[in-house]
Amino acid sequence: MPLTSLQSLASSRPTNPIHVRRLSNPSRNMASTVTSDLIFFAPPPDGSRPYTLINVDANTGRNANWLPEHHDVQIENIRGQEHSVTLDAAGFQFFNGAPGRDIDFSDDAAVKDKYYTECIELVKSLTGASRIVPFDHTVRRRRPGELDDAPSKRQPVPQVHVDQTPQSAVARVHRHLPAADAPALLARRFQILNLWRPLTHPALDWPLALCDWRSVDPARDVVPVTLRYPDSEGETFGVRHSRAYRWKYVRGMRPDEFVLIKCYDSQDDGKTSVFTPHTAFSDPTTPPGAPYRESVELRLLVFYD
Repeated sequence: MPLTSLQSLASSRPTNPIHVRRLSNPSRNMASTVTSDLIFFAPPPDGSRPYTLINVDANTGRNANWLPEHHDVQIENIRGQEHSVTLDAAGFQFFNGAPGRDIDFSDDAAVKDKYYTECIELVKSLTGASRIVPFDHTVRRRRPGELDDAPSKRQPVPQVHVDQTPQSAVARVHRHLPAADAPALLARRFQILNLWRPLTHPALDWPLALCDWRSVDPARDVVPVTLRYPDSEGETFGVRHSRAYRWKYVRGMRPDEFVLIKCYDSQDDGKTSVFTPHTAFSDPTTPPGAPYRESVELRLLVFYD
């Protein structure tokens, strides 16, 4: 379903309004394009099932059996032209008025108690969803030279990927919702969304690039990849390179700004975005001495009546 107008929402909520607005200022066009090396998926040379380890192997320094394939790509900075992308058309949408500005993100209990609650109400107001279930969050802090081998040491992911496949999205519903609720919820439209924002300073270092769904061929471009946890398995999509992709970012996203990223949408009607390839990337315009990126992402199951 299309995003509800924030102006009409504000006027229809007489108490406790959520002060969020879509980032859109056509008169302040700061669009520009940078070129960066992105890492895409190439299949394992032995034909085996591709996998990615959630933790880097401390002995080999590797976390996957598939091959990284490097390509220089152009990434458009749409700062000032954020209105050109929407969640249902491009697969992502930028806003300002980010939640959780006063939360200590090193305190998991506080994050789950307060941040999750704020984000549920916020995303309901932005999408018109009837029920939202957050199921995990990740704080990422770039630390050059440090292994990404534990939940407390997560770093930006410098490879193009999609967080969910249709199979893993359905599995998430069964995992996080009561068994009695799942059949009815799966019979209607549902999504998995990622609410991403910088933590304490603008994300000039290794920002997030997002691929416009309208440039993706889902039948050719993505490959299921097993995601191996120490005690379980999930599934993501690896993304093959294509010259057709249109990459976007908003340079220097601030902590008061956030982006909703579509990881999955069951409304696969040929018109609506279903997922969003994305990656962290090295921005050649990053100022010398810019602080390392710190960001938080919250993944949510989003249901509609």
